[in-house]
Amino acid sequence: MNENRTMNRMKELIRILQDASKAYYAQDREIMSNYDYDKYYDELVALEETSGIVMADSPTVKVGYEAVEELPKERHEKQMLSLGKTKDREELKSWLGDQKGILSWKMDGLTIVLTYLDGKLIKAVTRGNGEIGEVVTNNALKFKNLPRTIPFQGELILRGEAVITYSDFEKINANIEEAQEKYKNPRNLCSGSVRQLNNEITAARNVRFYAFSLVKADMVDFHNSRKRQMAFLAGLGFEVAGAVEVEQETILEAIETFARDISNYDIPTDGLVLCYDDIAYGESLGSTSKFPRDSIAFKWADEIRETKLLQIEWSPSRTGLINPVAIFEPVELEGTTVSRASVHNLSILKNLQLGIGDVITVYKANMIIPQIADNLTRSHQIQIPDQCPVCGNETVVVKDNEAEVLICPNPACDIKKLKSFSHFVSRDAMNVEGLSEATLEKFIGKGFIHTYADLYHLDRFQSDIITMEGFGEKSYQNLIASIETSRNTNLARVIYALGIANIGPANAKMLSRFFKQNLDALRNADLETLSSIGGIGEVIALAIVQYFENEKNKTALDLLLAELNIEQEEQSVGTVLDQMTFVITGSLETFENRKELQTVIENLGGKVTGSVTAKTSYLINNDTQSSSSKNKKAKELSVPIISEQEFKDRFLR
Repeated sequence: MNENRTMNRMKELIRILQDASKAYYAQDREIMSNYDYDKYYDELVALEETSGIVMADSPTVKVGYEAVEELPKERHEKQMLSLGKTKDREELKSWLGDQKGILSWKMDGLTIVLTYLDGKLIKAVTRGNGEIGEVVTNNALKFKNLPRTIPFQGELILRGEAVITYSDFEKINANIEEAQEKYKNPRNLCSGSVRQLNNEITAARNVRFYAFSLVKADMVDFHNSRKRQMAFLAGLGFEVAGAVEVEQETILEAIETFARDISNYDIPTDGLVLCYDDIAYGESLGSTSKFPRDSIAFKWADEIRETKLLQIEWSPSRTGLINPVAIFEPVELEGTTVSRASVHNLSILKNLQLGIGDVITVYKANMIIPQIADNLTRSHQIQIPDQCPVCGNETVVVKDNEAEVLICPNPACDIKKLKSFSHFVSRDAMNVEGLSEATLEKFIGKGFIHTYADLYHLDRFQSDIITMEGFGEKSYQNLIASIETSRNTNLARVIYALGIANIGPANAKMLSRFFKQNLDALRNADLETLSSIGGIGEVIALAIVQYFENEKNKTALDLLLAELNIEQEEQSVGTVLDQMTFVITGSLETFENRKELQTVIENLGGKVTGSVTAKTSYLINNDTQSSSSKNKKAKELSVPIISEQEFKDRFLR
């Protein structure tokens, strides 16, 4: 490669990587896979080393995202550098040498610097670009597990990661009925949740903080040991990134243990971090312009498999987006069988030059999310549909934050109606059995249902329904019986069933309680009243007001209410489990599922979380002797592990 071609390629790589970093870090969206980013980054590093030229705007010397304008900015006292990285276990062992090290999870969230003065949290700043971050103190005060005050006098500064656990991420997404509107990953959701102007949103998202390093602690002697520093932070009430002490003889075994635990670890991670326990030794090594020499990141080597692309499925949503999903021959990845992966948008589809029958390579990002790594054939034969697969309306390609997306602009597209009915009959809403999306699609297509109330008059079409494929007299009668049962319901279910933006089952219950099960009071509530409800906030409040102001919604709701018998529920809540926190794992025997057990616990005043911490009262696991990560954590923290039956014996009698 001649000098001009080398420089042009370097400039192209810098632009590609900058665009990807800006999207990922500053705009909380993904335009490139981690696999592609690492590939381009490594190519750029190689070209810089070969040419001896490093551009001023190269991502190999610039770190992090630029702070957004809405939050106050502040310069860090000490620059926060990125970590050097390796995927080679032997290289990690060699890096450690004859030193003792601390090996811990590299959590995938948003790095935060906290400052305490005389025991009180006075400042929280994001990493930003490594030199200047965003002040998010008000939001940090809403982190679920962060101590506001600590038993320490003087100034204390520490760094850690704000994260949203997989279990909380799944709960948040479970309340979003439309697949295309669900959040892509916990990291993006966490970043957006922490960098909010309204800290009520931060509080509602269950953001947690895990400390990973101590910057300063006045007048404390740690005897030159990072291990002692982490124990000190844990003693002050901070949860720390699960760390183990390692030496050359033990590091490979420790890495393998982390690798086994990752599938059950509730906190999003993208690898491990190794640092020297000897603080003075690490500091004596100094740093490069970008990397400290006292620590290094280890990224899991992606397990990549070849397979054949069978088809591209075009998945429409009620927002109008039509997203491509790759369907391929099933392959085993990280212990599970996968056969599909989101391609996200048209830009990524075109970059991969996909065609049916192409040989592609696939992997799991962070060992969790299936992604396409590369296309080895690149036939570039995928035809972008010019018609919506639902309504047949002409599709349009538009730019969305620099990425090309396919949309159906038809405001009357049946997908919106289909998705709203599917949500309405779901288990947490009206709980009508026998109405799959496929059945609803047929009913809508035949004109049987136009509003929610029409579901309660399907008997008008009995002769038509019993002759439909998959139906008969018995299945028809079962469907009608389920619909009739759903007439007797409660207000929380009705509120959730309406499909108001961001109103999940928990918020629906909260609204029902706040308005004393008076729907008229909710319908007529103003923005100020709704915003004052804990956990609602102005954004959700506005969605509620706008929903009930819409004339079409008003008419549909009035028709629906004429069909329902909304029962009054007891307002009192038990206190048997007051102040207790439970974690549920494994399969259940007497409860239908974890959600049913969670409801029992919450009705008795308890709380259910997704990960075991020092604040957990009990871990419920029928396999009390298993070697799962949750059981191990519970034993480390002396958290009692009880079976489902033991829970019932202790608290339900």
